[in-house]
Amino acid sequence: MRFLLVTTILAGLTFGKVSYGQKAKELRRFQPQEVKQGVAVDESYFYVINNHSLTKHTKSDGKQVAAWNDTTGLLKHMNSGVVLGKKLYCTHSNYPDVPMASSIEIFDTGTLKHIGSHSFGLFPGSATWADFYQGHWWVCFANYSDKASAEGRDNRWTTLVKFTESWQQVEAWSFPANVLQAFSPKSSSGGTWGNDGLIYCTGHDKPELYVLKLPERGHTLHYVKTIPTISEGQAFAIDRSVKSKLILYGITRNDNYVVVSEID
Repeated sequence: MRFLLVTTILAGLTFGKVSYGQKAKELRRFQPQEVKQGVAVDESYFYVINNHSLTKHTKSDGKQVAAWNDTTGLLKHMNSGVVLGKKLYCTHSNYPDVPMASSIEIFDTGTLKHIGSHSFGLFPGSATWADFYQGHWWVCFANYSDKASAEGRDNRWTTLVKFTESWQQVEAWSFPANVLQAFSPKSSSGGTWGNDGLIYCTGHDKPELYVLKLPERGHTLHYVKTIPTISEGQAFAIDRSVKSKLILYGITRNDNYVVVSEID
């Protein structure tokens, strides 16, 4: 009983304002030719996202089966992606240019053909991740402390915005101070809703996953816990085809790995 009690306390040990709970166990990794921004995943494939290119790979062995490159010069900095049905939605911004402008670029998952775009135009932040949950779009618009002089804002201006399906803004929330400190001097690079109704997000560099939830009142997301990860910050994906486990696809950009891990 004493051992069980100590283990339970350690599992939820809180250091200051940061609570460390679960951990990640690596399952496998793949090394595509280039992995710089993030990864998205569906039932059979994962999709590597770079600034202005995409590659599609089998989940079984990482074999590349399709690729797409922007030949127009119109795309500058794709950040993350989420697969909904047969479409891959990628957030895109003009980072590091100012004033900040963003869009969502839409691709057919079968062919990786570009099939659509939604422009936010000039917006007080760069769109870094998006998800569709409970009938609404949720988009993170990042601000950066090391770019504060450009527009007079630091990463405290990072915001999660809720839109209707037809892109009408409904609500918005700021991020908690301890998570912003963990992001600093950058901002949130990846995020998604989990099957448990919690928000999972990453920063730019640290191998950590931050778990948040909507507040009962007020305008700031509520911090739940931090989960140490094997993959770095940057855009990640939760494999929603696996219902019984929390399977994470993340990246290590310096050596071009896609890392598959289980959060237990």
